[in-house]
Amino acid sequence: MDIGIPLKELGEYDINPLREAILNQPEEAWLSNARRQDEYEVHQYTHSIVMVFTDGEGWPSIEVTRESGWELLADQAVPLMHQILNDHYPSGGTIIRAMAARLEPGGYIIPHTDKHPSFHHGHRIHIPIRTNPKVRFMISGRPYQFEIGKVYEINNQEKHSVMNKGKESRINFIFDYVPPGNIDRN
Repeated sequence: MDIGIPLKELGEYDINPLREAILNQPEEAWLSNARRQDEYEVHQYTHSIVMVFTDGEGWPSIEVTRESGWELLADQAVPLMHQILNDHYPSGGTIIRAMAARLEPGGYIIPHTDKHPSFHHGHRIHIPIRTNPKVRFMISGRPYQFEIGKVYEINNQEKHSVMNKGKESRINFIFDYVPPGNIDRN
């Protein structure tokens, strides 16, 4: 969603329960759903634990499905997502995507804007789980470093990219929230 600025800091939150749940997942959990990597070239250096997802087909009448990551992360992720939404957004909307996304060391996400209409209407929220000083999130040509314990909304209608020149993976929990009145749920 075009929020009028490249990045909006939503404040500090207790992410520890979600962080522990994500960091304690076995490698198989990261490799079990390659849909994003297979369908979106920009995510070729990432792995994901996907909780809920839509490909947006049939917009605005879309189907949101629970994926394998739901059982792994929902107990910790859902209360945190709802707390953030209650603090910053109108109630009654829909979370259409939610996942832990891992960018491997040396990996990158090429500069792009999110094109699908769901990204024009949805807020894209990032919760840093693990990072390092050599991770750069670029929005509109400007570098940002996300801090663990803080939550951010990015303007995904601006050109953005990520590079991880560090020796350990970068992990963010990402979710997309569409406010009420913007989609028809199946």
